[in-house]
Amino acid sequence: MNYTKIDLEKWDRRDLFKLYTTDLKIVMNMTVDIDVTSLIKEIKSKGLRFYPTMIWITSRLMNSRDEFKYFLTEDGELIKWDYVSPSYTDFNKETEKFNKFVTEYSEDFYEFYERCVTDCEKHKNETGFLPNQPKNTFDISCLPWTTYKSLDLHIYTDGKALFPIVIWGKYREEGGKILLPVTAMLHHAVCDGFAVSRFFNELQETVNDFKV
Repeated sequence: MNYTKIDLEKWDRRDLFKLYTTDLKIVMNMTVDIDVTSLIKEIKSKGLRFYPTMIWITSRLMNSRDEFKYFLTEDGELIKWDYVSPSYTDFNKETEKFNKFVTEYSEDFYEFYERCVTDCEKHKNETGFLPNQPKNTFDISCLPWTTYKSLDLHIYTDGKALFPIVIWGKYREEGGKILLPVTAMLHHAVCDGFAVSRFFNELQETVNDFKV
C-alpha cells in the first residue's frame, strides 16, 4: 500500500480541509440516474454479470481522481493512496445476510472481473465484515430490491472518514431507457460540488463507452 504524504501547510486545500474536518463537518450525498441501457446490452452480449462490471467501472473512476484517494491515518496525517480498491457487500439470498470484503483493483477489466467473481464465490458462506481488510479502499454497496430517487447515508464519526461511498439501487425502464439510481457520499474536506458533479458525468460517459 504505497502512498504520498500531504503537507497540509503547503496544500492548496488546507483551509477548506481544516474547516470541514473540525468546525463544519460536511459529507455530501447526491443521487443521479445513470442510463445503463447500452451497458446492459454490452454485458449481456458477452455473458458478463452486472454487479462486478459496475464495481470495476466505479473503481476505475475512483482511481482516476486524487480527491477519492485521501486518507487520514490514526496519527492524524493526511496521505493519498497510489490506488484504492473496492470494499463491497455481497448478499446471500439463502441466509438473507451480507458479507463485506475487498477485491484488489486492477486497471485491466477482465483481470479484476475474474478476481471479483472468484472472491464472491470464495466468501459466499461468510457473514459480516471480513477481517484484515486493507486501508486503501472505498466503499460500494447495492440495493437491487428497490429503485429510489434519493438516499441519505450518515457515518457517525469525528468527521474524518474521508473514503467515498457509492451505492446503487434497482434499475428501471423509463422513457425507453434503463436507468440506475446511483448515490455517492463524498467528504467536503477533500472535494467540492464540482468534483461530485464531475464524478457522475464521468460515470455516465464511462458507462456509455464501455466495450470489452
